[in-house]
Amino acid sequence: MAQRLVRAKAKIRDVRIPDGVPGGADLPARLPPVLAVVYLIFNEGYCASSGGPLIREDLCPEAIRLGRLLATLMPDEAEVMGLLALMLLTESRRAAREAGGGPVLLADQDRRLWDRALIAEGQDLVRQCLWRNQPGPYQLQAAISAVHSDVPDGGATDWRQILRLYDRLLELAPGAVVALNRAVALAELEGPEPALRLVDALGLEGYSPFHAVRAEFLARLERNGEAAAAYDAALQLAGNAADRTFLESRLRDSRQRESRLRGARPDPD
Repeated sequence: MAQRLVRAKAKIRDVRIPDGVPGGADLPARLPPVLAVVYLIFNEGYCASSGGPLIREDLCPEAIRLGRLLATLMPDEAEVMGLLALMLLTESRRAAREAGGGPVLLADQDRRLWDRALIAEGQDLVRQCLWRNQPGPYQLQAAISAVHSDVPDGGATDWRQILRLYDRLLELAPGAVVALNRAVALAELEGPEPALRLVDALGLEGYSPFHAVRAEFLARLERNGEAAAAYDAALQLAGNAADRTFLESRLRDSRQRESRLRGARPDPD
């Protein structure tokens, strides 16, 4: 990062880029990288990539503040509204996301702890985005979060709608991580086996959540030995202590299930 800053300063000096606030006509072209940075700040706050706590409480409010500022400056940009909605809806779940030193999966969260004011504000922004009919990646992710926040318990989730939204997101922003998240929705509709086949073709072996998702599917298929190996792979790549605590617990459970299964098998003649 220090080298990038040095190169940027050198370019400003050599090209003689004027020092000043850009005009309104210049803002749309500059917007995508700004939104990306704000989203990265929020993600690092919501799920820290390293260190001890799962959540960095200093970053999420700052990212939301920046999102609100952008929405004030550029109220006609649908993706600005989409990003703000996404952050608000995601932030609404913060109080329910951590227990016992590790993260709590969405399906297991106590939804009574969710912040209803943030959900209402985020859903209102999503409705405004839908009315504008200018879909973009942040808006679609916000719509997915809105579907999750619509129901009082995970069992009532409209996974078919979520899958349709992921299909559209893949069209606009194709990528292996989006496909991985889509596979989670597919598993809820069609079971873990077809979802596992899709995940195995993604080539995300260096990404801890890839192995964690595979492990969940394998555990649901009662392939406990393979699930344990996948949890172990996810654990080796996890940079956050809270994630490691969660994965260690899942790894122990898978190994115990495999051990019980082996003990229940009759000895071969």
